[in-house]
Amino acid sequence: MDQLDRKIIAELRQNGRATYAELGRLVGLSASSVHERVGKLEAAGVITGYHAMVDPRTVGLGVTALVGIQPTDTAADEDVAEALGSLEEVESCYAVAGDQAFVVKVRVPTVDELERTLGRLRRIAGVARTQTTVVLSTRFEGRPNNTGLDLATEADDGGA
Repeated sequence: MDQLDRKIIAELRQNGRATYAELGRLVGLSASSVHERVGKLEAAGVITGYHAMVDPRTVGLGVTALVGIQPTDTAADEDVAEALGSLEEVESCYAVAGDQAFVVKVRVPTVDELERTLGRLRRIAGVARTQTTVVLSTRFEGRPNNTGLDLATEADDGGA
């Protein structure tokens, strides 16, 4: 992966719907060259997919919570993670360092549904306890981190 690939990735992270022609104009390549590079990045597993970003409130998911999961001493992390993944309302699951083994992001329609979800989480075999933080507002989310992707190297700009 070279600097042009990194620039393409940075642009796609900003706008996953950009055409190959648009990407080509932004990174200084032809549309066919961009198409070939994107195909190689997809085949190599660098680009893993494209998706629509949706405002959760507009689809009825107005309550977001971050739930720390502390497993029992005998729990297998893989089994707990698999069970967490079976709950539709669990949007993300992170293995973390600290008192909890996992932190999950939960989105539900109401606080009442959050209470029911927490009950389901606590009943998962291997979960000792949970700690919940309710999100009051989201300042930003899903922001692409293009650190190092869109910066030209000295070799690319002739050392200028």
